[in-house]
Amino acid sequence: MNSALPYSLVATDLDGTLLREGETVSPRSRAALDLARTAGARHIVVTGRPVAQVRHLLDDLGYQGLAVCAQGAQVYDVSAGRMVSSVPLDRELADLALGKIEAEVGEVYAAVNGEGLDAEMLIGPGYRMWHPHLPTVRVATREALWTAPITKVLLQHPRLDDDELTGVARAVVGDLVSVTMAGEHTVELQPPGVTKASGLALAAAGLGLGAESTIAFGDMPNDVPMFGWAAHGVAMANAHRELKAVADEITLSNAQDGVAVVLERIFD
Repeated sequence: MNSALPYSLVATDLDGTLLREGETVSPRSRAALDLARTAGARHIVVTGRPVAQVRHLLDDLGYQGLAVCAQGAQVYDVSAGRMVSSVPLDRELADLALGKIEAEVGEVYAAVNGEGLDAEMLIGPGYRMWHPHLPTVRVATREALWTAPITKVLLQHPRLDDDELTGVARAVVGDLVSVTMAGEHTVELQPPGVTKASGLALAAAGLGLGAESTIAFGDMPNDVPMFGWAAHGVAMANAHRELKAVADEITLSNAQDGVAVVLERIFD
């Protein structure tokens, strides 16, 4: 680690943070990341998306490092094309958690991300995809979601909004699984103890780096654990209020290159 650097590790979320609309990274943001790397800092992508849904974005970035995916359940070595670590969600536990949530609020709609580099996303009855560009397979029954190993479960409710559904899920099954909100219409259940912080800590340790040298950027409640772990947490202007409440700093929105604004200030 370069002791002269204010931060030796830059951790960035993707959706709503580094990415602009259309899943693009602006030239300014690319240049700012290059500036940080030239100064000696490392960059780690930390995303809620599983590896299978993020590999094309990493290729477009020319990314060669470790990536923390699936809310921290996966650590992926991009240059080697291999999974360094992957924590599955027990399918019986997932089914039990869904049953407990439904006992409180009625039917929920569910989808799952499969485990593995090329795993499919299975969409159960009623679940609405808000990112139609992502590859999915629709299944006819809830039981069909459990036919292969999974990384996480995604939930929607016909009446409750994201905050309400997250609150209910945390109250009812928070002792069984990790519950988070990763974006609009994206409430998720992960393996117990798995968060972006746990995945980032594992990836950082592999680089010989720690929390004290990390600056993290995010926009949603699933970034709260990462902010709690990192030395400095930067929320985007478009961030959820829950994340802004724990941020050390608030930058401009993702559409206004908020990540670049901070990196330019620190590393220029």
